Amino acid sequence: QVQLVESGGGLVQAGGSLRLSCAASGRTFSSYTMGWFRRAPGKEREFVAAISWSGGNTAYANSMKGRFTISRDNTKNTLYLQMNSLKPEDTAVYYCAADQDSWAAVARRGYGMNYWGKGSLVTVSS
Repeated sequence: QVQLVESGGGLVQAGGSLRLSCAASGRTFSSYTMGWFRRAPGKEREFVAAISWSGGNTAYANSMKGRFTISRDNTKNTLYLQMNSLKPEDTAVYYCAADQDSWAAVARRGYGMNYWGKGSLVTVSS
């Protein structure tokens, strides 16, 4: 099991940047596939990005490619999401997630994951 706590959300103007962090507790953090998801007001949860335990594999939703970057620092048990060129459409609660399955297994099921943080709100003003 793992505990996940997001931070770094807030209010930002369109075109600005934010970096979200996810602090993870658990002895096997370095072996977890991890990712970010978001839920915008009135919409379903959507996949944002994922990263393998080593950081050697990453995946992004098409709408985030070129603007968002996922990374991790296993020595600090921390996952990051750098968000640039933010748009009002990016307004959402952003969730950190993790799974103990291999990258291949997680990718095969569309990056669905078992462990979730409580979320951090990002609001982008126009």
